[in-house]
Amino acid sequence: MSAPFSMSENQTQHPTQNAAARHAALARKYRPQVFAELIGQDPLVRTLRNAFASGRIAQAYMLTGVRGVGKTTTARLVARALNYEGPNGEGAAIDIEQEGVHCRAILEGRHLDVIEMDAASHTGIDDIRDLIESAHYKPNSARYKVYIIDEVHMLSKQAFNGLLKTLEEPPEHVKFIFATTEVRKVPVTVLSRCQRFDLKRIGIETLTGHLARIAKEEGTQAEPAALSLIARAGEGSVRDALSILDRAIAFGSGQIEAATIRELLGLADRGRIFDLLEIVLKGDAGGALTVLDQLNRDGAEPGQVITDLADAVHAVTVAKAAGAGSIDPAAAEAERGRIEDLARRLSMPVLARAWQMLLKGHDEVRSSPRPLAAADMVLIRLAYVGDLPPPGEVARNTSGERESAKETPRAETSSADASPAAAAPSAEVGPSAAEVPTTASVHGQRDEPPVAESENPAPPGLAEAPNLEPDAGPAPEHPLPQSFADVVALADAKRDLKLKNALMEQVRLVHFKPGDIALNPLPLAAPDLLQELMRKLKTWTGRVWIVSTSDQEGAQPLGAQRRAAGAREIEALEAHPAVQEMRRHFPGAIIKDVRVAAPDPAAADNAPDDLGDAHDSGDADLLKKGGNN
Repeated sequence: MSAPFSMSENQTQHPTQNAAARHAALARKYRPQVFAELIGQDPLVRTLRNAFASGRIAQAYMLTGVRGVGKTTTARLVARALNYEGPNGEGAAIDIEQEGVHCRAILEGRHLDVIEMDAASHTGIDDIRDLIESAHYKPNSARYKVYIIDEVHMLSKQAFNGLLKTLEEPPEHVKFIFATTEVRKVPVTVLSRCQRFDLKRIGIETLTGHLARIAKEEGTQAEPAALSLIARAGEGSVRDALSILDRAIAFGSGQIEAATIRELLGLADRGRIFDLLEIVLKGDAGGALTVLDQLNRDGAEPGQVITDLADAVHAVTVAKAAGAGSIDPAAAEAERGRIEDLARRLSMPVLARAWQMLLKGHDEVRSSPRPLAAADMVLIRLAYVGDLPPPGEVARNTSGERESAKETPRAETSSADASPAAAAPSAEVGPSAAEVPTTASVHGQRDEPPVAESENPAPPGLAEAPNLEPDAGPAPEHPLPQSFADVVALADAKRDLKLKNALMEQVRLVHFKPGDIALNPLPLAAPDLLQELMRKLKTWTGRVWIVSTSDQEGAQPLGAQRRAAGAREIEALEAHPAVQEMRRHFPGAIIKDVRVAAPDPAAADNAPDDLGDAHDSGDADLLKKGGNN
């Protein structure tokens, strides 16, 4: 009688030690026992429920996902469902209401027929060989022998190869369940033999509700904002979130508050993060450094501050792009108001630029031996570009300045009484007036009468064409192409043979109107072909062109169309009497091309009558070529 009494006395004297001995981590204590308790994986549960109901149970399962989302737990639940034997003789089932014969041993990982193997410590072919040999023996007491291999991607190449045959044709009493966080490292030959389930990260709202239920079970008072912070820090992992909750309960002595969670995790107040974002985007570098220093003194890590700033920029950008309905439901009311306010006030280019700089700055802070100094430099850079205009506005302003610079020389040279000094600036960017031949002098060189000024006035800006393209030669007669063929002809006139060939052979025309072209590039087209065409058309025509990519098939490339038309012309000429006569004298002659000869009045007067039709269609030139061949 003394022994029980002394044990009771010992328990009474040292309750803290006994409580510590009985304590289990929350992640183990609240591990799901049935599929109904598995949160955030509804597609998986529904698929398995239907499979068990219809008897379509796979021979092997592959469970993938990040840490702590329930891969090993799901594997044990599947093993329990496969080997379930209810009190009334129930067979395999997903929805289990009463504990069966094998349930407790399977869930605790000590059942003889449910073998759990850690592939990280059993990576070799010898381990797999032992597994394969034991798989041929029937289970001891359960319905199936289930092999659960965790972190299966750690197996060696030889081990995977040794497993393939058994995995493809396992004994009827064997089931395989694999779990991995690196599914890309698993050979495709193994994946193809498994039924794969991708376990998702748990949403913040769902995880917050789960943490609230567990905190209530533990008798702990928890603020919703504090639980939301824990769920965010868990990053979709239930195990990580429960580990943080376990620490928070001990840290707060049964009371979990948002301030204690921020202190515990080194987080910054979300309100102060938005204050910092607003200050830095105003260009106040000094104020931003002061706020960062205060946050660091209060326990916030510099790297975490940059991460929180990036998260704030992301939230504001999403709200601006998709509306207030896209704001995280778990966000506090004050935080939602700040996000909506900043989304109204900040432009999308500014937000995109801030995101890129914070993303790059995050890596710098994480890898720097002095994180606070690196964070200071990130904020300084962001502050000095925060008040700059967006790139698009800079481009528009630059374009407007160039247009103004073009118009100023034109106004000066068009004045009848402009002085030589006033005309000097235009001579710096283009040929002088003496170097540009007038229309009268050009016609005079060709001994032709000058054209009256009112009959064919020069288009506006033609005098400045040499300034835009100094080596391109004279401006085309029709500077604005009216068809895609005109665009190709313009490239030919400008002697840009590379661009001409690309437009002929590497694109399909979908839509054309002056100033707007839609093309479908072929795979062999250069990535910057459309941008190059847009730049050169602006230079050649003096106006902005929109050249866009289209997913529509469009017409055949212009080169293919012309080759097809030439083939049809040659086919038609084959039946011409003149061609047949030529073939009688030159049996091996081949028609390679059809070209229209330039009209020659003297030749036309002396040409025989039976060749009149041939001359009209270019056959006279063809006969001349045929004679040479």
